[in-house]
Amino acid sequence: MTLRNVLLVDDEKRMLDLLSLYLKPHNYTCQQARGAYEALDYLDQKSFDIVLLDIMMPDMDGWELCQEIRAVSDVPIIMVTARDQKEDVVKGLRLGADDYIAKPINEEELLARMEALLRRNMSANRVEVRGLVWDENRYELTYQSKPIKLTPKEFMMLGYFLQHPNQVFSRERLIELIWGFDSNTEGRTVDSHVRNMRDKIKQAGFPIEQHLQTVWGVGYKWTNKS
Repeated sequence: MTLRNVLLVDDEKRMLDLLSLYLKPHNYTCQQARGAYEALDYLDQKSFDIVLLDIMMPDMDGWELCQEIRAVSDVPIIMVTARDQKEDVVKGLRLGADDYIAKPINEEELLARMEALLRRNMSANRVEVRGLVWDENRYELTYQSKPIKLTPKEFMMLGYFLQHPNQVFSRERLIELIWGFDSNTEGRTVDSHVRNMRDKIKQAGFPIEQHLQTVWGVGYKWTNKS
């Protein structure tokens, strides 16, 4: 059975260890983060299938971290917290969380909620166009079953294009989505990433120039029409 990568975010080591104890026997590999900034570092380095996120943390609370994650990723997020008031649940969901579970945690309920989210996410995170397959769950891009190696930011950028065909992404919007709102990244960096991504996909044999189009003076868009 395939192992799923889960990021656990909580400032309490005891809770992180308890969640790991619950999940490891059920084919989850657990990465523990003792706070929001550590979690963001891990998310920048690797791909996760799901995030379990506590709200009450000292450096940055879970609501703010949820927004930070949503700015760059569609990874499923479950809020795991002692705060189970209705207004807190609504706030978390509006800020981008996918589900909510209250402490003390019922192991079977947690596993059921995680499995349900992963099932829904599985189909949404795979796009195929003329033999080119972008699969976020496997974190791989293939053309006619042959792998194409992209950098993490190239992979993320291609995902936005493929999941939103015919939508024009300005350079400024791509910077916000991929590098973050407070980034000093310039438009030339976006152009460089697009150029490198095009070259890699073209070398694999896919007719990328027919699909990834430059909208002059604005940015880029993906079209499925050849």
